[in-house]
Amino acid sequence: MEINEFFELSIGRWRSQRSGHHLAFAHFEEVLSNIDIESLSTDDPTVLEVCKLHDIDSASITHPFRMTWEGESDWDDKPISGSTVLVPIPDIENPSRGKLLRENGYAEVVPAVGRYHLSDDGVFTLLTEYDLVAAEERIWFANPNLRFRVSMIKTSDGKGVTTASFSSEIRSLSSSTS
Repeated sequence: MEINEFFELSIGRWRSQRSGHHLAFAHFEEVLSNIDIESLSTDDPTVLEVCKLHDIDSASITHPFRMTWEGESDWDDKPISGSTVLVPIPDIENPSRGKLLRENGYAEVVPAVGRYHLSDDGVFTLLTEYDLVAAEERIWFANPNLRFRVSMIKTSDGKGVTTASFSSEIRSLSSSTS
């Protein structure tokens, strides 16, 4: 699988079930959510703003997208929701590797730049370092309508894991939002 195919295959609405282990609190959490991933044009004003924020020439980007999510947790009564714009920048010499610019980060709600690579067997791995922690995510497709995601939040020195989660995500094939 090529990186462009991976991003194109990710576009759509996904129903996600995530099991999370918060090791610092010795707590288990279940989150059910809808995730919408929509393709954006390379000249979308938000995409250009993310490029400007990270001092990146927009000519080097490919397949930018917006990810929006809404869900509920069995741990917290407040609904979970958010949105971020993501801008992939493939490495010219090795397009299976590159950078992923984020409008808002995953582990800390600040603009972030992660490093990604797509393995020969189609596993997308994203490593993002923040001020206080580091996030590692792996995403792969079992088939075009089923994907899996494993995430870890590590201490900034990479020696300790504070959170680990597993998600199964099923593509919503209907136009219904329920």
